[in-house]
Amino acid sequence: MCSARIDPTFILKALLEGADGVLICGCHPGDCHYVEGNYKAMRRYPLLKKLLDDYGIEHERVQLEWVSASEGHRFAEVVDRMTEQVKELGPCRVRTALDFDMAER
Repeated sequence: MCSARIDPTFILKALLEGADGVLICGCHPGDCHYVEGNYKAMRRYPLLKKLLDDYGIEHERVQLEWVSASEGHRFAEVVDRMTEQVKELGPCRVRTALDFDMAER
């Protein structure tokens, strides 16, 4: 699947349903099978970060990385780094915060 297919609502849904982090990986810019799909993902990413701010979610929980299919070692490094960052952040509490907010209403 192309990184351009990743809708910000997919990310928010994953976090709301219990994911502690989301890693989006795509082809390197200029190497997209769909010509400009990764550029679309690149343009959406800042908008996604704004949504994360609105929900009080740390930016480190969602990351965008360019990794080709031939870069297995790099992919493993990216996953290890993100896993460590998410462990340091602890569980994502956005679901708890939203549940509390809804209960107050």
